[in-house]
Amino acid sequence: MSDRHSPRVIVGLSGGVDSAVAAHLLAEQGFAVEGLFMKNWEEDDAPGYCSAAADLADAQAAADRLGIPLRTVNFATEYWDRVFAAFLAEYRALRTPNPDVLCNSEIKFRAFLDHALDLGAARIGTGHYARVTHAADGSRLRLARDAGKDQTYFLHRLTQRQLRHALFPLADLTKADVRGIARGLGLANAQKKDSTGICFIGERRFADFLARWLPDAPGPIETPEGRILGEHRGLAWYTIGQRSGLGIGGVREAGEAPWFVAAKDAARNALIVAQGAGHPLLYARGLRGEQLHWIAGAAPVPADRLPFTCLCRLRHRQPLQRCTLVEYDTARCRVRFAEPQRAVTPGQSVVFYLRDECLGGAVITAAD
Repeated sequence: MSDRHSPRVIVGLSGGVDSAVAAHLLAEQGFAVEGLFMKNWEEDDAPGYCSAAADLADAQAAADRLGIPLRTVNFATEYWDRVFAAFLAEYRALRTPNPDVLCNSEIKFRAFLDHALDLGAARIGTGHYARVTHAADGSRLRLARDAGKDQTYFLHRLTQRQLRHALFPLADLTKADVRGIARGLGLANAQKKDSTGICFIGERRFADFLARWLPDAPGPIETPEGRILGEHRGLAWYTIGQRSGLGIGGVREAGEAPWFVAAKDAARNALIVAQGAGHPLLYARGLRGEQLHWIAGAAPVPADRLPFTCLCRLRHRQPLQRCTLVEYDTARCRVRFAEPQRAVTPGQSVVFYLRDECLGGAVITAAD
């Protein structure tokens, strides 16, 4: 247990079971642990959209049970400027962003880290399922034991400074382990459902939320051959590979394959759909990316020594895929897959791995 000489760690308590158990484990390791609840969004007037009040109550209950102090901080301005503005800009560019990636790099490991260090903490701790190791040549982000919960995809934009100060005590635990520890501690949130989605959207339909910020821009829904099947609400509301919500279910006869979004033709404001989950237009042999980031601070090999073969994933929980980086500079990259990949989605991230190490990643700009 900690004493007044123990290193001080501030844990981001979200109200969920993962962060509560992370705080407990760090206290068991001898750290002087405090909790910090971050409010990142100012709720709408209507109830039920953002659960910050309920989450704060759960975080306070966990802190009380663990016997640690809990602070609160409002990062809503930082979240708006660094995450939400980029989220809207991507949708306006007809891409599908992943705000969790920016939330981690800009809020949880930047605004929170800076705030914790200003409070005199030596490190920060979180309930992420990831591993960090340290050596003379730098800090490395590695896969968690629980492959189904591993969150390195969302952490791939972290820097050396951020990793040096980060503690991930859940690295060797499964979700079942965590819930078991929580039950043993008598934590009220031991069986609390994992949060899904984005706080600022909450329980409402995504299209209803997006409509507050983006105007309707209807246009044709077409087959690859140019046959018009219906009308879309606006290209921003759709993502590559999407099946539901197209409004063209009646176009196919019973027993025929469903339709999927295959492409967006911005010049004609047309949504291109293909029939069948295995349609060739839904697959790509490669991609192009921008905003390339390497956790080590430098590329794994110099650009003049390409190609570089490694692993990658295009979405959270996707099994790792073999790929080759055939071209990159300080900001952009071009990737080829060993096997064609389905639904390569502009705005999402491609994240690179070498064995169990997360190397970094880039924002997908186009299938290639």
